[in-house]
Order: sequence, then structure tokens, then C-alpha cells
Amino acid sequence: MRLLATLPFALLMACAPQAPVDADTPSASDTSARSEAPVESADNADIGTASATTPLPEGAQAPDFTAQAWLAGEPFRFTLTEALAKGPVVVYFFPAAFTPGCNLEARLFSESIDAFKQRNATVIGVTAGNADQLAAFSSDNETCSGKFAVAADPGAQIAAQYGAVLESRPEWTSRTSFAIAADGRILRVHSDMSAEEHVRQMLAGLDG
Repeated sequence: MRLLATLPFALLMACAPQAPVDADTPSASDTSARSEAPVESADNADIGTASATTPLPEGAQAPDFTAQAWLAGEPFRFTLTEALAKGPVVVYFFPAAFTPGCNLEARLFSESIDAFKQRNATVIGVTAGNADQLAAFSSDNETCSGKFAVAADPGAQIAAQYGAVLESRPEWTSRTSFAIAADGRILRVHSDMSAEEHVRQMLAGLDG
């Protein structure tokens, strides 16, 4: 099992899919209230909320960026404008590699990669968390399976341009996805710390 001690507890919880609740745990109906409430951990008593900042809206131009990326464990430099020259691009920001919710999200994208290819779309994941593990994350059969690339965003500087950071910790990427047309126009935005809907929302955005 990989050691996640370097990541604060609140971020690990944000990355994890929701588990069944018991009598002492807030129910699903409490989700919205919980997302606005302060979240504390033993290491970060001042963590604040795990809410994401407001992302760029649909119709806005996606900021260009270049980042170190990996595909099936192989490093390369990813540039958004170069990818857009080949067709639409899905840029999905996620909190950290090799955390439960982010593993699930990567697997969902990898399982649906053929649907994106049918739409001539490139998928790229971007994160500020556990960036030193992205080479392995890009090839792991439980995550990306070598089917799409992931890129490092130290300090969440790229994510900040997209409004895809956590309010309480702007150096962390939130879970926010953007479907971007070949002309650079944002077609669909989906920001939700739950991983399940991102693939469906991005495909729907590409379909118009």
C-alpha cells in the first residue's frame, strides 16, 4: 500500500468516494451542508472548507499551458494549443495521484477512452498532488492504464488560471473538468469532488 502521509487528512477525504454511513455519520442529504462546514484534521486545524473556487464558465477561452506529462510511464511535454490543433481536449483537474477518489476517476476515464477517441478528443489529467508519482499513475492498470496522459501542476498554478483550486488551500487542485472545443472555447464545466459524473459530463459537453 502506498504511503499517503504527506497529504493532509482533509484532502485524502476529499479524494475518497463516499462510503456507507452509520448513525453517527452525516447522511447523503447532509452533503451540501457538510461541504460548507469547516473541515479539521490532526495536522491542519485551520484547513477550512474543501470547497472549490469558481471555475471558468462555459463559453470562456481556455488558458493555454505547457506542463510536464506522462503517458504509459513515458515523459513528454504537453501543450494545450498543440493538442487542440488535433481536435477537442478534455482537461480534468484532480487533487492527488494514488488517492481513492482520484484512482476511481482515472479508471473511469480510462474505461471510457474509446468514447472520447470517437469524438476525436484528447484527455489529459492535471494535478498538483503527488506529482512525483505521476509516471506510475499514468501506467497503473488500476488508474490510467496507459490510455491517457497526466500532467504535473506544481503549486496548482495552471489550475488557478482555470479556477480549479481549493478555496482553503489554493496550492491544491480541485476536482474540476473542462471539455474544450478545438477553437479553445470551453464547452462544458463540471466541478464536483465526487468522481462519478465527470466522464458523463465531459462526453455530453463534447456532444453539444
